[in-house]
Amino acid sequence: MKSNHNVDYPSRCESFENWFQTPLGRSLLADQRYYLDRRLVKLTGARQLQVGVSHRIPLANSTDFSEKIITTPRCFSDIPEGVVVCDADELPFPGDSMDLVVLHHTADFSPYPHQVLREAARVLRGDGSIVLIGFNPVSVWGIRRLVSRHHAGPWGGRFLSRGRMEDWLHLLDFQVETSLTRFYHLPFQRSGRKVSGGFVQRLSGYGVLPVGAYYCILAKKQVCARIPRRNVWRQSKVMGLSGTGTVGAARGHPSQSLAPSDE
Repeated sequence: MKSNHNVDYPSRCESFENWFQTPLGRSLLADQRYYLDRRLVKLTGARQLQVGVSHRIPLANSTDFSEKIITTPRCFSDIPEGVVVCDADELPFPGDSMDLVVLHHTADFSPYPHQVLREAARVLRGDGSIVLIGFNPVSVWGIRRLVSRHHAGPWGGRFLSRGRMEDWLHLLDFQVETSLTRFYHLPFQRSGRKVSGGFVQRLSGYGVLPVGAYYCILAKKQVCARIPRRNVWRQSKVMGLSGTGTVGAARGHPSQSLAPSDE
C-alpha cells in the first residue's frame, strides 16, 4: 500500500471537481444540495464556512447567515469575494469564529483527515454545528473504488467509514445529532438506476441498511463548563470551641467565621 504522503491529492481534487460536471456527478451534487437545504434551513448565525475540494461547488445555500465563506485549495487569477485559498488542515481563521462548518468530501481528499476535523472544531464556536459529507465504503460505490484501476473522479478518495468519523467527532467533544447515508444510484455514468428503490432508502434513513453512496453527519460542538471547586477545609486549619461541636474560626484569623459543614 502506498503511503499517503506519496499520493498527489491536489491532482485528485482537481479530477474530482471535474467529475461533478458529469451526469452522475451532477446527480450526486443535486441530492446533497437538496438534503442540506432541507436539513439546515432553520440554522442562523453570523458566519458559515464551507471547506471542500473547490469553491465552485457551493452547498447549504438556504441557511440564513450574515457571512458565508468558502475555501479552495488552489489559487486562481479571479478569486471571487468570500473565497479563501488555504489547506483544509490549516485554516486561517481565529478560534470560535464560525457558527456552521460544512466539510464537503474534505476528509476524503486530504492527506491529514483527522487534522481537518481538528481545525474545523477549533474555528467552530461552542454550540455551533458541523456537517460532514463523505463517500461510504460500505456501499456499491465502495466496491467500485476497490476494484477500480484508476483514481480519477471520486475513486481517488479515501472513503473513510462513517463510524470512524463519528468516533473522531466524539473525541473532539461533538454530539452527533444526525447520521445517515444517501444516494442509491449505481456508480456508472450511463446508469440512472438505483440499487433497490425506496425501500432501501427508508431502511438507510433509519440506520438499518446504511448502503447509500455518501454519508452525511450533523453534529453540535458541546460547551464544556468548568465546575467550580468547593473549598475543602483541612483539619489543621480549623479548631473546635470548648464545649461545642461546631466549627469556630480559622487559626490566625479569630474574627473570621467559617460556614457550617455540609455534613
